Amino acid sequence: MKIAVQLFRIPGKNLSDKAQWAADHGVEGLEIAVPPDVTDSIGNLREQADLIAGRVPISGVCGNYKIDGGVGFDFVNPDIEKREASIVGSEAVLKFCGEVGAAGQIVPPMFGPPVMPDLSPYKTSRQLEDEVFAEALKRVAKTAVKYKTQFFVEPLNRYEQSYLNTQADGIRVIKKSGVKKGVSLLSDFFHMHIEELDTPAAFRAAGKHVGYIHLADNTRMEPGTGDIDFVAGLKALRDIKFTGYLSYECGITGKTMKQQSANLAKSLDFMRKCLKKAQK
Repeated sequence: MKIAVQLFRIPGKNLSDKAQWAADHGVEGLEIAVPPDVTDSIGNLREQADLIAGRVPISGVCGNYKIDGGVGFDFVNPDIEKREASIVGSEAVLKFCGEVGAAGQIVPPMFGPPVMPDLSPYKTSRQLEDEVFAEALKRVAKTAVKYKTQFFVEPLNRYEQSYLNTQADGIRVIKKSGVKKGVSLLSDFFHMHIEELDTPAAFRAAGKHVGYIHLADNTRMEPGTGDIDFVAGLKALRDIKFTGYLSYECGITGKTMKQQSANLAKSLDFMRKCLKKAQK
């Protein structure tokens, strides 16, 4: 297992400084993000990749390319144009992931309350969401396989996303799609701490479907600031033979850049110790 950090989470005056900090502190991967306020998302990702090149590998890309002003997370929207824009956006990002050797693209299928109508007794909102997302997965999986990368489906907690909340939810729709390659789960310790009854057991049940990990403590700050048992979770990941990235997706405590830098370095040491304990 390799430790990564989201580039924009790292203390620094600019992206180049952040990338250098990562290299200096032994970070094994940098997760970059699609900016919310640019017109050329792929061009911006390439600029980030150029800044990182030769220092730390790109672990993944978080977010989606926004087509025609769409938010890019409308995979289960009743509007076919919004669904199509989300799929096309992901196809562009997955191509980029393949070009730079990233593990894949991290995408929640939606945010907020349900937008698909309840057509009971024909089909519920959840059943309709499964149907349309399964079809989307068939499309993005082909692109992911073509470019030798992955589309990571991200379940979020119930307060952020009404659709996929648990690892089992994610597995359900992946299986429904019939996709065998190119799609896997993004498993986030923070969201799992809210939604799962037993995080290590959820990892073991998910098995081969786990493709990428996000790290945050229950505080949603850096690991080591709360009460999540990372060693237990890492042991479960060891048992399912997970060898991918563990990427920091969290706030960093501290009021100044110097404090944040020290706290992130401390947390990296904490996670490395957890990894060693998990191997015993």
